[in-house]
Amino acid sequence: MNNSVQTTQASNGRVVLSSADIDRALTRIAHEILEANRGAEQLVLLGIPRRGFPLARRLAEKIASVEPKINPDDILGQLDVTMFRDDLSRQPTRAPQRTQLPTTGIDNRVVVLVDDVLYSGRTIRAALDALVDLGRPTIVRLAVLVDRGHRELPIRADYVGKNLPTSSSERVRVHLAETDDGAEQVIIEGPATAGESS
Repeated sequence: MNNSVQTTQASNGRVVLSSADIDRALTRIAHEILEANRGAEQLVLLGIPRRGFPLARRLAEKIASVEPKINPDDILGQLDVTMFRDDLSRQPTRAPQRTQLPTTGIDNRVVVLVDDVLYSGRTIRAALDALVDLGRPTIVRLAVLVDRGHRELPIRADYVGKNLPTSSSERVRVHLAETDDGAEQVIIEGPATAGESS
């Protein structure tokens, strides 16, 4: 995989992934998930709000297009981690989102957590804590659109759309059609605002 960063200028930062780039990255991740799990029967994709859930839905749809016997809604869920975060006192108030699991639950399933940006690792730590209250998966994996480095915890992604070297003073913004106005893209801005953590 070529992880070189090609950028174009935008009025509010450097565009490092276009809509087409995002789609290609998700297509590749979907195929990697299928290859690693020899099909999709035991898969559950849990998106972390806000942008992890639409990414998880897109992955579920791509997986279903390869495995027609799979209904995307049967393997898709949303996992809210708001109350499990360790930085609630430092972050702006977040309205909890609804956690919703597939009807099969997560016991003895291969759960793939899906998020937009992996940074410090604290969001994923919160997601792992949240999973404990919901069941016992056989395996938990992590898929992210962007891994920007700067980990504070020993957490790594199993499936990565783009490894994106950044400085800690920069901020990575993901814009998706489902959650944001304007063009669908990934932008690097700098410097970052205080308290950024994913």
